[in-house]
Amino acid sequence: MAATDFSEDDEGKRVVNADGDTVGRVVEVDHGTAYVDPDPGLTETVMSKLGWADRDEDTYPLQKASVASVDDDEIRLQSF
Repeated sequence: MAATDFSEDDEGKRVVNADGDTVGRVVEVDHGTAYVDPDPGLTETVMSKLGWADRDEDTYPLQKASVASVDDDEIRLQSF
């Protein structure tokens, strides 16, 4: 993936590893950085899809260099 910034359109997307297993969900995008909750509950999942979720101590910034692709539904990580 080209090193582009994430946008609010990416909030709520699943983050999957190279094998397609879900590893988290983007709960917030701030200044081009996506923050991922590795274990969102149902409420957090719905809130992130609506753009209402906020990052907290359980969220982690997604490193752009780790991203293989982004589509309408998910962000796929590279295999290392």
